[in-house]
Amino acid sequence: MRVSNRLIILFLLPASALYFVFFLLPTVWAFIYSLFDWRGFGTEMNYIGLRNYSELLGDRIFWRSMGNTILILIVGGIIVFGLAFVMTMMISSGIRGRKLFRAIIFMPNVIAIIALTTLWGYIYTPRFGLLGAFFDLIGLEDLANFPWLGPDTIFWSMLAAIIWIEVGFYLVLFLAGVDKIPADYYEAAKLDGASQFQMFLRITVPLLWDVITVGLVLWSIYAVKIFEFPFSFTGLEPNINSYTVSVYMYILGFGQRQPIYRLGYATAIGVTLLGVVIVIVLILRRLMRREQLEY
Repeated sequence: MRVSNRLIILFLLPASALYFVFFLLPTVWAFIYSLFDWRGFGTEMNYIGLRNYSELLGDRIFWRSMGNTILILIVGGIIVFGLAFVMTMMISSGIRGRKLFRAIIFMPNVIAIIALTTLWGYIYTPRFGLLGAFFDLIGLEDLANFPWLGPDTIFWSMLAAIIWIEVGFYLVLFLAGVDKIPADYYEAAKLDGASQFQMFLRITVPLLWDVITVGLVLWSIYAVKIFEFPFSFTGLEPNINSYTVSVYMYILGFGQRQPIYRLGYATAIGVTLLGVVIVIVLILRRLMRREQLEY
């Protein structure tokens, strides 16, 4: 037993060392930097304590960014998981071409984010974009000229694109879990006269509970720290209405066309964001806890 424990510790040491060096240590230093007024260059660092965190409380742009992030988390999550559940139920029902549908829906996940933002920028372009040309073709002039990328609509246009990209990942995740459920359960339910929806609700969902939990955790982490798509969606000067917390943190740290270089304040936002992720994951783990089912 002693030899076994020593062997386990020996194998865990490399991973633990990497975790300490690349996660725990930078996290500690990030918190330390957040206590300073620092531009990120040179050694001149003015200690200001928790003043960066107190400034966050009155930062209007930060709270707007946080509101957008929460909307992506909640509204986007409901739609993504709802669509993924419906598609899982339809594809797992035994339709022909299952692998083809799964590959097509998953396709956006293997395309570069820049290419996707360029595609959706073209789709949303008034009159000459895909949506504008479609509405113009069917005679809906108002919708053909609708400002999809306007200040009041850009966030929801961006959210629709994010949902389109991400739903394929969770569909594949759920289908992988469905493939492990014994077919005998479904055959017995069919003999008892259960409908497709009843089988999905009474068999698939309970036996996929652990997979759903993992999916919710992955979505929460992704939604809270989402950066690439919102930042590149509106070009070099992101619209403030499309800001997420990560985008705002990057802009404060490195600027846009004009440098800002408030690394201390940006780091405080990063530490706050880490705390939000930890709290959300802990809440999800608590809410989704249930007796483990074996099959």
